[in-house]
Parts: sequence; structure tokens; C-alpha cells
Amino acid sequence: MATVFTKIALGEIPSYRVAENEDYYAFLDIAPLAKGHTLVIPKHVEDDYIFHLDEDTYMGLCAFARKVAIALGNAVPCRRVGVAVLGMEVPHTHIHLVPLQSEADLDFRKEKLSLPAEEMAAIAETILKEYEKLK
Repeated sequence: MATVFTKIALGEIPSYRVAENEDYYAFLDIAPLAKGHTLVIPKHVEDDYIFHLDEDTYMGLCAFARKVAIALGNAVPCRRVGVAVLGMEVPHTHIHLVPLQSEADLDFRKEKLSLPAEEMAAIAETILKEYEKLK
């Protein structure tokens, strides 16, 4: 059965896309820790644990996430882009990329932001433009 993230990557569920290629998809988290909080997923693999991925998929996912992180850092003012792989909330391998001003910004226990759709769309578009520059 397809996960919610698979359905997002296939366009069956709407998302705020920030980057995409044939094998990977990046989109804004709808309950972000910070403005620009992005999720990066493999499109064609539904395993829920990143270290179960075959080496090529794992390396491809990391390379794609790196480009997305660079674009995110260029698009959203931050000191760093933090990386987290938890994999507990949705049973589909995913990487969190979170714009950080301090280490405390990567605390998943803190209250999530609720941003208007227009702001989410604008953030996604800005990150996508930065990603496109990296191609």
C-alpha cells in the first residue's frame, strides 16, 4: 500500500514542491519547525528506514538532499541547514532539512508553526528557484 509520501510524490496529494528529479522529491513540511522546513524522499522506494535502502538509492538521496539544502540555505535566511532522519512519523524514508539559527531549532518536541498557504507557496517557490540555479 502506498504511503502518504508516495502519494505526494505522485501528485495524488497536493504539496509545496521545492525540488524534484526522476528519483527524488522534496517538499515543505506542513507542520514545520521553522519556515522552509523541507522533507526529502525517494519516489520509488517505500521502505521506512533509511539504512535499509540499497547503496545507490541511499547515495542518490543524500546527494539530492545536499542540493536541496544548499538551495534552502540560499532561499531562507539561516545560520545553517540542519539535517535529521527520524523516520518514526511516516513509514517512508525521509530526511528533514530545517533552517537553523541555533541548535534549539532542531527540537522536534517544540510547537510546530502554522503558516498560511500563501506563505508556504511563496517559500516553496523561492527554494525551487534556488534549486533550479544549481542544475
